[in-house]
Amino acid sequence: MSRLQANLVLLVTAAIWGGGFVAQATAMDNIGPLWFIGLRFAIATLCCLPFALLESRKASRPLNTRDYRNFVLIGLALFFGAATQQVGLQTTSVTNSSFLTGLYVVFVPAISVVFLGRRPHWIIWPAAALSLAGIFLLSGGSLSHLTIGDGLTIVCAVFWAIQLTLVGLFVGEANRPLALSTVQFAVVAVGGMLAGWLTEPLSIAAITGALKEILYVGIFSSGLAFALQVIGQRYTTAPQAAIFLSSEALFGAMFGALLLGEKLGPMGYVGCGTLFVAMVMVETVPEIARWRARKA
Repeated sequence: MSRLQANLVLLVTAAIWGGGFVAQATAMDNIGPLWFIGLRFAIATLCCLPFALLESRKASRPLNTRDYRNFVLIGLALFFGAATQQVGLQTTSVTNSSFLTGLYVVFVPAISVVFLGRRPHWIIWPAAALSLAGIFLLSGGSLSHLTIGDGLTIVCAVFWAIQLTLVGLFVGEANRPLALSTVQFAVVAVGGMLAGWLTEPLSIAAITGALKEILYVGIFSSGLAFALQVIGQRYTTAPQAAIFLSSEALFGAMFGALLLGEKLGPMGYVGCGTLFVAMVMVETVPEIARWRARKA
């Protein structure tokens, strides 16, 4: 797979995730957020498992304890990201959630500094300042107007950035993207259902009421899209992956407007644009600098 093809795969992934925001929001009319993520990722696990088994037959070596440990760590990051995002959707809009989730693009370089000791490109600092400005504008010009859901979604973006970074580190090492996907889905499924069992009621009526949303996000947003993410990241860089995946914010806002009739005031739209500019800056400026250095 060429890098162009890999980036197109990631763009399709972002479009699927953007549509998933609508399903995630409407599902909670019938079911609690933790049961929802548990069930969606249980379906994703079942969808991905047969392909992971086929992959294992062609693998050059079996997975070892280190591989499984790494896969579980990725799954834990995904669980906390999915849980904070889903709970946050109870008190924020699809549009806000999609753009605030996209902040993981800004957080990825920061995490590389903290955990990998990599010096950040200078662009990270103005991009971070733009991100804060975008959040301020998205809140309507007063941080007091930010909801708990907005705050949880920003926390979600941190866990998304951790998951993205860990996938970039470990998928090439194990060379088993479908096994990685299956294990991380299973971790989230177990975590979500256990947390839901402890904190939320569940009934057959709740499951049937949210069944369409559970199936959509389970099969497409979770099973298909996260598998496509892992496959695409094998053939492109983490920064390029992040910028293509960040377009889910635009898709989420578009689907929120078309399907849920969500509207933002002028300041909110400026905030969304500011956040997206920050996301694009973080990835394009270093790439342009590297391209110029190679040409020199």
